[in-house]
Amino acid sequence: MYSGIGDHGERAAFLDARSLIGCRHRLFLDATHPGVLTGVAEDAGVQQRREAAAAHRAQVRDTLVGADPGRWVVIEGGVPAAQRAAATMRAMADGAERIWGGLLPQEADTGRRGGCEILWRDLDRGGYIPVIVVNHKVTDPRQPDPADYHPTTSDMYEWNPKPDRHVRTRPQPRDTQRLAHLYRMLQRHGYASPALVGGAIGYHFDRILVHDLGPVLDDYDIRYADRIAVVRAELPTVPSKVPECRQCPWWTRSPEEDKPSCERWLSDHRDVSLVAPGSRAEVLRRHGVETIDDLAAWSGDDPDDWQYEPFTETIVTARAWATGAPLVRRVQQVTVRRADVEVDVDLESFQEHGAYLWGTLLDGVYRPFVTWDPLPTPDEGRSFAEFWTWMMKIRADAKAEGKTFAAYCYSRTAEDKWLYESARRFAGMPGVPTEREIQKFVDGPEWVDMFQAVSEQFICPNGKGLKKIAPVAGFHWRDPEAGGEASMSWYRLAVAFDGGDPDMSQRTRILEYNEDDVLATKTLRDWMSDRADAEVPAIADFARRSIAS
Repeated sequence: MYSGIGDHGERAAFLDARSLIGCRHRLFLDATHPGVLTGVAEDAGVQQRREAAAAHRAQVRDTLVGADPGRWVVIEGGVPAAQRAAATMRAMADGAERIWGGLLPQEADTGRRGGCEILWRDLDRGGYIPVIVVNHKVTDPRQPDPADYHPTTSDMYEWNPKPDRHVRTRPQPRDTQRLAHLYRMLQRHGYASPALVGGAIGYHFDRILVHDLGPVLDDYDIRYADRIAVVRAELPTVPSKVPECRQCPWWTRSPEEDKPSCERWLSDHRDVSLVAPGSRAEVLRRHGVETIDDLAAWSGDDPDDWQYEPFTETIVTARAWATGAPLVRRVQQVTVRRADVEVDVDLESFQEHGAYLWGTLLDGVYRPFVTWDPLPTPDEGRSFAEFWTWMMKIRADAKAEGKTFAAYCYSRTAEDKWLYESARRFAGMPGVPTEREIQKFVDGPEWVDMFQAVSEQFICPNGKGLKKIAPVAGFHWRDPEAGGEASMSWYRLAVAFDGGDPDMSQRTRILEYNEDDVLATKTLRDWMSDRADAEVPAIADFARRSIAS
């Protein structure tokens, strides 16, 4: 998003594709109060992702252009936007086969602005196909299935789209919206390929995922019309809690001296999105439910367009929030799988580069399996193999002694991902298990996800993250800044990722944070076994309770 001075001196509003996904109210505040955030430090996690994305684009550019420089026109950065746009238009007019770093002319009437990493000339139909380079996964590997749907991919060096039996797509609406945005801009100047497709090169940089843009253009047009109207202050917006709020500078900052921050506004209005964030709040508002009190007082039938958790639980969530209850018990008696030998596991990864630390807790003793070589590094395979070998030995020794074994994590998505990824990337190294061994373990009863145990047995008005739940059980982290995003910054310093000498104090900080995570998981498990029934009210209490009581 960008505001500038138009041809006649009026303030013009421009919108790029990044603003098509995300919070509408943030878009409005960014457009109407740009000076408020001047000098405000960018969120560390956002900054790291932005820097990583820039490095990834540079790697892709150097690789592709370097492989056959004669087929490329490179639009140099660091010059005024008007010059870059003019150079891009000249390159397309000259029929350049491939253009890197193209910037299309800003459209004063529609407000569109945008650029594309690659503009690839369609040699068969004419025009150009937009190809974007992104630092997230656009596909996942899979075993070939001849009967299944196959996404279309192309080689990165020759445009040859065809069904790909070896991958499945990872849906990314932000990618398709950006490609539709670029297609409309190319179309305006007569340079859009009639093929109506776009491409995305993802984190793995191994193929181009080809997107069919025909089905998304109507949705894009509606979304763009809405967003540009927000930027032009033609449509009103109010705060609403969404996942983006966690890193948004407006969450705790007021746009004007006499106006509240988003956090304060939502709290003052007891807004329903505080307990039903994102699309849930949108559904509820369509039924006249604006506040937590409205939701808590609901007495009619369930909304016919509610497609989330049972609606009764949503009402209970509102009533629990209103009374300050951090948890509500779904079950008469809380249970959690226990074993004679229990190992708690928590990993630390750095973006998509790898998992550098596998932390464990056994009998109160913390054992980290770590590499401090900057990722990516083969030494990651060594530390992973040592972790897996150690845990499997503990498991085997327990069985040999006739004891039961269980390993615990909190929200297994990350652990499962890096177990599989590590087995795949370091296959053949001593001690590294096969993917089949990983699958057999994670699909078995000895791999216990405490997040699942919490989700199944508690309603959580303030969220289900470990940082939200463990304090209810009495656990508190030593570091007040403990969190996944913060640990990314610590890691960069710990391994001198950006040069200089490694900061040993940050290594200690990471290890203490990881140790606290496994201690929190154990504390939560013990609390669920011993005290949760007595300390957490049951859902029946709130189902009978009205907000007035």
